[in-house]
Amino acid sequence: MAFLDTEHKKKSLTLTTLLLSALLLILFYIGLTYMDPPEENGISVNFGTMEFGSGKIQPKEKIQSEPLDSPPVEPTKQEVSEVVEELEEVEEAAVEKEAPAEKLLTQENEEAVKIKQAKEAKKKAESEAAEVKRKAEVAENKKKAEAAKIAQQKKDAENKARQEQEAKKKALDELMGGLNKSDGTATGSEGDDNIAGDKGRPDGDPYATSYYGSPGSGSGTGGYGLNGRSLVNKGKVQQECNESGVVVVRIVVDRNGKVISAEPGVRGTTNNSTCLLEPAKKTAFMHKWNLDSKAPSQQVGFVVVNFKLGE
Repeated sequence: MAFLDTEHKKKSLTLTTLLLSALLLILFYIGLTYMDPPEENGISVNFGTMEFGSGKIQPKEKIQSEPLDSPPVEPTKQEVSEVVEELEEVEEAAVEKEAPAEKLLTQENEEAVKIKQAKEAKKKAESEAAEVKRKAEVAENKKKAEAAKIAQQKKDAENKARQEQEAKKKALDELMGGLNKSDGTATGSEGDDNIAGDKGRPDGDPYATSYYGSPGSGSGTGGYGLNGRSLVNKGKVQQECNESGVVVVRIVVDRNGKVISAEPGVRGTTNNSTCLLEPAKKTAFMHKWNLDSKAPSQQVGFVVVNFKLGE
């Protein structure tokens, strides 16, 4: 056989066969035994001779009982009727006695339930009313708080606007050297600002188109309008075209006296030619004033450049 090709396999097969044979013989002789038919099992029953009994002493033999040979004495019809009537009266009395108590107990239970329900309904209604009142108070307080907040915001806005207006007026007074204040007796208003007053210079021409510059018609620059500041340096850039006219340049000067912004061609300019506006702007940047730590951080002034033919 192919699977017994070695000596070890042959020995294993022989040993296995012997062991199985011995096991079968042992089981055949000393195997499990059983009853045929099997023994019956049941419940043990107490010894006795009657269908009823009491006590804890178990007799070993039959007990002596009353004789049952004599016939039982039956009651007469009259006795039976009397017994029945007595039973009926007792039952009726018991019913009459129990019925009012039961009825009274039922009524008391119903009334207690109704009282309890009424109390619960009242408590619920009071709770709902208190909740509605609380919500109404919260809404009213919220409404009042919002109204107070709006009123405060409006008041703050008005105060802020008034302060800003006063600050602008004060700054304008400082920038323009207080020229908007006057103690004269005449009435009227003239100028290109949003503040009432007569814009210009006391020694100027009422019919002149420019609000800036020194009186006269000479060439050069002037009309700075920087109150309390002295000019330390200036210059002029010549035009590249042969034109004439006045160019007004709006300037902003810092505390160091340096021009930080220049806008040529503002009101008062008589010639808006590009070949004049550009050199006028460069001319404005060439100006410089004295250092003043108490001056506004940005002081507004003007440089008036007068160009003439042949320059």
